[in-house]
Amino acid sequence: MAVKPITIGLTGGIGSGKSTAAKILGELGAPVIDADKVGHAIYQPGAPAYQDLIGAFGEGILAPDRTIDRRKLGPIVFADPAALRRLNSIVHPKMFTRMGEMVAALRRGGEARPIVIEAAILIEANWQPLFDEIWLVTASREHVIERVERDRGMKPAQTEARLRAQLSDEERRKFATAVIRNDGTLDELRAAVTGLWHGALARAG
Repeated sequence: MAVKPITIGLTGGIGSGKSTAAKILGELGAPVIDADKVGHAIYQPGAPAYQDLIGAFGEGILAPDRTIDRRKLGPIVFADPAALRRLNSIVHPKMFTRMGEMVAALRRGGEARPIVIEAAILIEANWQPLFDEIWLVTASREHVIERVERDRGMKPAQTEARLRAQLSDEERRKFATAVIRNDGTLDELRAAVTGLWHGALARAG
């Protein structure tokens, strides 16, 4: 009996521990694609989003070497919700296509294990059709604030603002096939992720 290859979307808010979970999955042997890196790559000259972004926001977003300077683009889109929507409408579909191509290339190369894509904005960007399963990493507000201050040096008020600006865990849960609660130790997170991964391997045959 043919077994359908599994693609897993791994998501979670700021400070949830999503990236740590992705690292654990990588250590367990999962092929992991980082959506952030895909996003950075499609901004490069000659890449899918490059000309469209210049067309939308003008030559003023370019650095002297004609690469897109995110420090110039950032203030434009974060000051104007319509500009941010325009940016996302250009970038998100191109990222979706590129990640689909990357998964297909891995499958053509003989990769049979579940493939994991780590993506903070998976649900906001409507990338759900890429995935057979969506794993959500969550943590309490207290743990999130503590982690972000420790790891990124952000003050609690800054973290609170970021939390208000992002999708809530309640909204994310509507799309999740598995929820990884990350309020304990690293070993507890590793055990939870390992259990889920072994289950996925079994489903993948």
